[in-house]
Amino acid sequence: MEEKNVVGSGAPAKKKRQFPSAFTVLFIILIIAAIATNFMPTGTYSKLLYNADSNQFDITAPDGSVASMAADQQTLDELNIKAKLDLFLDGSIYKPIGIPGSYEAIDPNPQGFTDGVLALVNGVYDTIDISLFIFVLGGMLAYLNKSGAFSAGMGALSRATKGKEYILVILITFLISLGGTTFGMAEETVALYAVVIPIFVIAGYDALVGIAAVYFGSCIGTMCSTVNPFSAVIASNAAGINFMEGFQLRVAALIVGTVICILYVIRYGNMVRKNPEKSLILESKAYIDEKYCSEAEVPELTLRFKIILLQFFATFAIMVYGVVKLGWWFGEMTGLFLVSAIIMGLILRMSETEMVSEFLAGAGDMIGVALICGVARSINVILENGLVSDALLNTMSGWVEGMSPYVFAIVMYFIYIILGFFINSSSGLAVLSIPIMAPLADAVGLPREVVITAYMFGQGTMGFITPTGLVLVVLQLVRVNYDKYIKFVLPLMGILVVFSIAFLCVEVAMV
Repeated sequence: MEEKNVVGSGAPAKKKRQFPSAFTVLFIILIIAAIATNFMPTGTYSKLLYNADSNQFDITAPDGSVASMAADQQTLDELNIKAKLDLFLDGSIYKPIGIPGSYEAIDPNPQGFTDGVLALVNGVYDTIDISLFIFVLGGMLAYLNKSGAFSAGMGALSRATKGKEYILVILITFLISLGGTTFGMAEETVALYAVVIPIFVIAGYDALVGIAAVYFGSCIGTMCSTVNPFSAVIASNAAGINFMEGFQLRVAALIVGTVICILYVIRYGNMVRKNPEKSLILESKAYIDEKYCSEAEVPELTLRFKIILLQFFATFAIMVYGVVKLGWWFGEMTGLFLVSAIIMGLILRMSETEMVSEFLAGAGDMIGVALICGVARSINVILENGLVSDALLNTMSGWVEGMSPYVFAIVMYFIYIILGFFINSSSGLAVLSIPIMAPLADAVGLPREVVITAYMFGQGTMGFITPTGLVLVVLQLVRVNYDKYIKFVLPLMGILVVFSIAFLCVEVAMV
């Protein structure tokens, strides 16, 4: 007869194994990346960068020496760089760009314990703008929660959509995907999770539905970028083509992809509403309810609260306008939210002591979220300092030479899935890889926009799950383990792979 542990029998209860936290996952990947620099091939491409002060191109060779060349189209032609000169002069291409055919193997630069520690520090330095934005946002959200304005607004919205909660999934996912496809809306969405999660939980869903509505919208929008300056535009510039090439196909992909994500989220959400026990994050429910959806009596939505909520959402509208039209980035966005938080505190008639203490408490709640951004960045720092990134790119570029057009497009897509894990920055991956990869399309008789599409689809697909991206930051907000999210998203990943291959084959067939 099978023995069973009985409470009080003296036998210790067997602890349930849990998946490591977000920080532990990233630390493990960081260690693996550092170890890999001891064994993987190492090398680098010569890099070209426009120097506005001297009005010349600075060429950094693999040995670190720097030479200058005239900043004219003839220089670009000699180096087989297809981008137009104006794109360097006006700042459209502002990062070092790899020079095709210049790769050289160089001595390894293995990363050890000290390098790993410094990578963590430098990763935080590199993401300090994002972290400060997150802190200010946390302070502002503390005002909303403390005053009761947020609860009042959520209660009113829940009552207004009662029986039609699926409309929220459609609306939020669609709007965020528009932000993703137009200006690469990603980190900016961190502020939205604290807004939408309570809406969905109150409506009978779980927090994964709120996370997915925002995160999937951002990912599919970025994956199917149309005019996104940080992927479609900068990659097309690096390939020497107009970013409108392939525009119609990417619009069609955006529509189809967004519909797929919406239906996927609604299907899961309906399952949870019918049977809450089927929620994949049931163990996090108590924390989420306490953090975001207190069962205390919902206050009345007064005129003051309406003004506060209107100001809150107007701040987002101003942020979007600033990013799209005025070229804002995290400095300006942080300043905007800081001013808005001060105004909010004054409207709520909080004392100076209350304003400071609540702001600091809200910022403190975001420390874990902010630090994850830096830890994720440290992995890229290790790979760059270990001289592995360029070697990996050079190896993969050799895989696709001489292939049939259809096989070329599909293999290129999977190459960018791999590269997307190691290089999470869309603009960084574009300027590093597109000058090397785009000319390969010429050899198989394809237009270069096929490479641009493969680049966006590949990195975009990986963006749904890569731990070096934003996903662990989002999960940290609601204390959901990464393995639960992976179980939730893997079926969608399979669908998106089929979706991407199908659209790439259509693009090849249209040539």
